[in-house]
Amino acid sequence: MDELYHPAIIETEAQRYWDEAQVFKAVPDSTRPKYYCLSMFPYPSGRLHMGHVRNYTIGDVISRYQRMQGKNVLQPMGWDAFGLPAENAALQNNVPPAQWTYANIDYMRAQLKRLGFGYDWDKELATCHPKYYRWEQWLFTRLFAKGLVYKKTAPVNWCPNDMTVLANEQVVEGRCWRCDTVVERKEIPQWFMKITAYADELLSELDKLDGWPEQVKTMQRNWIGRSEGVEVRFDIAGQGESLTVFTTRPDTLMGVTYVALAAEHPLALAAARTNPELAKFIDECRHIETAEAAMETMEKRGMDIGIKALHPISGESVPVWVANFVLMAYGTGAVMAVPAHDERDHEFALKYGLPIMPVVYPTDNSNLDVNETAYIEKGILKNSGEFSGLTSEQAFSAIASFLEAHGKGHRRVNYRLRDWGVSRQRYWGAPIPIINCPGCGAVPVPDEQLPVVLPEDVRIQGVGSPLKKMPEFYRTTCPRCGGAAERETDTFDTFMESSWYYARYTCKDNDSAMLDARADYWLPVDQYIGGIEHAILHLLYARFYQKLMRDAGLVKADEPFAHLLTQGMVLKDGSKMSKSKGNTVDPQALIDKYGADTARLFIMFAAPPEQSLEWSDAGVEGAYRFLKRLWSFAYSHEDILRLQNKLLRENQAMQIDWVNVVPEQCAVRKEIHSILKQANYDFARFQFNTVVSSGMKLLNLLLDIQGAACIAPGKTHEPLINVKSHLVHEGFGILLRLLSPIAPHITHYLWKEMNYGDTIINVAWPTVDSAALISDTIDLVIQVNGKLRGRISVSSSANEVTVKESALADENVKRFTSGKDVKKVIVVPGKLVNIVVVDKVMP
Repeated sequence: MDELYHPAIIETEAQRYWDEAQVFKAVPDSTRPKYYCLSMFPYPSGRLHMGHVRNYTIGDVISRYQRMQGKNVLQPMGWDAFGLPAENAALQNNVPPAQWTYANIDYMRAQLKRLGFGYDWDKELATCHPKYYRWEQWLFTRLFAKGLVYKKTAPVNWCPNDMTVLANEQVVEGRCWRCDTVVERKEIPQWFMKITAYADELLSELDKLDGWPEQVKTMQRNWIGRSEGVEVRFDIAGQGESLTVFTTRPDTLMGVTYVALAAEHPLALAAARTNPELAKFIDECRHIETAEAAMETMEKRGMDIGIKALHPISGESVPVWVANFVLMAYGTGAVMAVPAHDERDHEFALKYGLPIMPVVYPTDNSNLDVNETAYIEKGILKNSGEFSGLTSEQAFSAIASFLEAHGKGHRRVNYRLRDWGVSRQRYWGAPIPIINCPGCGAVPVPDEQLPVVLPEDVRIQGVGSPLKKMPEFYRTTCPRCGGAAERETDTFDTFMESSWYYARYTCKDNDSAMLDARADYWLPVDQYIGGIEHAILHLLYARFYQKLMRDAGLVKADEPFAHLLTQGMVLKDGSKMSKSKGNTVDPQALIDKYGADTARLFIMFAAPPEQSLEWSDAGVEGAYRFLKRLWSFAYSHEDILRLQNKLLRENQAMQIDWVNVVPEQCAVRKEIHSILKQANYDFARFQFNTVVSSGMKLLNLLLDIQGAACIAPGKTHEPLINVKSHLVHEGFGILLRLLSPIAPHITHYLWKEMNYGDTIINVAWPTVDSAALISDTIDLVIQVNGKLRGRISVSSSANEVTVKESALADENVKRFTSGKDVKKVIVVPGKLVNIVVVDKVMP
């Protein structure tokens, strides 16, 4: 072998072998336990960033380790290829989004291969390909028939300049992130999927996900937001109409001093027809962001619409206001306002001089002043008529029963979760498979006409979706009546594609069905890896999609991901890497300079996967130096390793009788297997940083093995070199296997070059020799009057008298016992010896 380490050469050779031998091709195999390891697929932005490298290295390390455990491993890769960024890039570069996307995919695929990730590339998919999105269109038509998808008018963030809907994160200080136009809140028809029909199951099955971080499960519970409450009816004075509100605090009902409506509420719109000032205010509300976070912090504004609502218990009238913090899409579009016991209602009441009436008081009779701030805790009711004196918990039931008995309300379970709006008024997405007929209404596209193919040779020009300007796309005939009709020009939210890709990987080559029996073999995903930023929407939608596919008879598993690992960010100079901060590191440049194994080793060594990783150029250099030391060790011990492996294959290798080997050499072997035992423990916990530390420790141990005094004198006449060779051979073989999931190229090369075998990728994980961990000697701590004064090694079979004599004979211990009376010697078996001394008494 070459004396110098050349990563580019050995990495190219290893990757060529893996490709030609198709070692990562995954097919169902009933003779082995399966293991499906999946990292969240990337958006093809053009170049990998260090976050990608970390995510995919973690997944690859886990996959390779599980393979060595004897598992049948599936690790696929694909591309989350639709979305607005491609449109923006295409607009800037004057190329079709498809051309830009496919070029990026080709470049990033090459980068992933250069890092040596063990993907089954036969299963590669891109969500922008018709063969992929055909099947989500197919499923959508089935859900339409079952009533699980529907169309309704709903508020959105609308950019009047770009003529498109904006996600909440694309609205910056009330303006479009791209063109800086003031954003409007607009009501437009949109398609929704009934995720709320699965709210109970999505919530309850979180308790079964033992392999998920508690933090993520808590975030999902909060997002689903199950709450038990009461739906209350307020009649409108003199109009014969009513409105309903939902509250989780019926104990505060007697403290209602006004009712607040959304700007789009029918009662508000009716009042605005004769009130120009109110109409103007309602129009202003359309320019308010719909994000909850924005609505929490914005200035609370409203107007009295001039009608009164009748309190459902007292019968007293309260004013009805329209308020900018109430959204029609959430709940009933109306809230009962209790300023004394709700901070938002309190802020609004102070601004407009509305009454604040406390009805819930602290149970400890402490003073209550609701003029300064709302009291939001539960307590004892006062000023509440027949309900006064009840606790909040008692009042919940009593008031709910009263309302039900008088036809003024009923108990109800409500969810914060809202149905999933899947329409996007954009071009670069999967077309929604609906035909709008003037006579038949919304008609699903028949199976034989699927997929509805998105035209790809389209350049983005001007504003709005190009599909709306392409009659050759949207003009069609109704499948039912044969009359002229139009295709839906909205496209799917890109979360649609990322919600089921994990299942399609298992049978990507099936052109006649969405999924087949292979999905049931591989699912659920055994280990899913991705950023914490996807903890809510992506993971929730994927769980929902799995249940939709299950109920459609496509899969059997209830949940898509058995275990979840959320890796930390990659930081530089204390902040997240980003182009805007100018603190990025180009993975390609790193690989070109040091090789893929150095990048992988540093990523794994710098921090545990779930923690943030602080970038360090010195750390990269250190990883590279370690690999060079590994190479140098192999080079300098090449003859020993090759010969030992040759003898092993010929059954001529010396079988060491470790009983006759001197303790120093037995201790070396014990340390080798102790390191392996710790590495096994760390691998199982994904503590890859300490696994790398174990590898470094093991290499240092092997470098320190000396050839002298290998055999106990007088016990054998066999050559001394045999014991050293055995230790070096065994230890280095363990080291290469331990490092192979993390640094697969160099270990692949050295395993073959040192004559261990053809390829390490097919070798089993090393096992700990429990006999090596058993020692003939034990180390004991020596204390004098409770203070550490020395250490001794004694035979594990030594009796207490022998142990005491050895402790008292230790040279360092003698310094602290000399000239003193030894009153007592206490032996704690296997741990320590405590010698109690006192000063000698003069005669």
